[in-house]
Amino acid sequence: MANSLKCINSISSNIRNISTTTAKNDAWLSKIFVRKIEPTKESHSRMLSDKEVIYALQTHNYRADSKKPYLTNVKNIVDWIGTQDSLNKNVQLVGSWTVNVGDQDQALHLWRFIGGFQQIDAFNNLTDTSLEYQKIQEEQGKLVRARHLQYLLAFSYWPQILLRQPKNIYEIRSYALKPGTMIEWGNNWARAINFRKNNDEAFAGFFSQIGRLYNVHHIWCYENLNKRKETRESAWRSPGWDECVAYTVPLIREMHCRVMVPTEFSPTQ
Repeated sequence: MANSLKCINSISSNIRNISTTTAKNDAWLSKIFVRKIEPTKESHSRMLSDKEVIYALQTHNYRADSKKPYLTNVKNIVDWIGTQDSLNKNVQLVGSWTVNVGDQDQALHLWRFIGGFQQIDAFNNLTDTSLEYQKIQEEQGKLVRARHLQYLLAFSYWPQILLRQPKNIYEIRSYALKPGTMIEWGNNWARAINFRKNNDEAFAGFFSQIGRLYNVHHIWCYENLNKRKETRESAWRSPGWDECVAYTVPLIREMHCRVMVPTEFSPTQ
């Protein structure tokens, strides 16, 4: 009888241990699997962005021996746009950078179109009929190896873009998401961004509208690489940041980051 009771007690103890282990595993797994988002008839862009402002991100791979003339060419384009009264200051250069770490011999230029796609149409009509602009573009074609253009919307939960004073470096973290996961991404980053506000490093956050779809770009601003290290380590010490990361990692198909430095004519430094 005593041996039977010992056997029963041992089995009960093992069951409790298994239950405890299972509960811990379930808690861990709950951070890995993506939460379900209910279907909606509203477009994702309307749910994630509340501004009638379109951003254009130009990515240029310039020839390794042509950096200086290439930047002069881009500066000429910026100056030409600034002289066009018909644009009414609705087309603005926000930032211009060359890549320091990541894709070498690459430059990124971020433009803001106030007035949405209607303003972009007006801009395209103007540049299509300007011989001066076309000449500058032809010169650029001789200096670059590849060009890519994306139209983006800003995430509504991201802090307002504020131009920075020198001297800073910028990091653009680009994510290719699984189709259908943009709302889930936005839900999680609406919370996650709160963990990254202490050092004012959040510069801009976008998702693509035209170009490579289901692309997200987060742009961060740091004083230097060491400040970047300290800021990111600080985020990991904040309760809740690890959970936000765990929820968003399964949404990503591909990601990469580039460290950039502003050009001389970039409005944000």
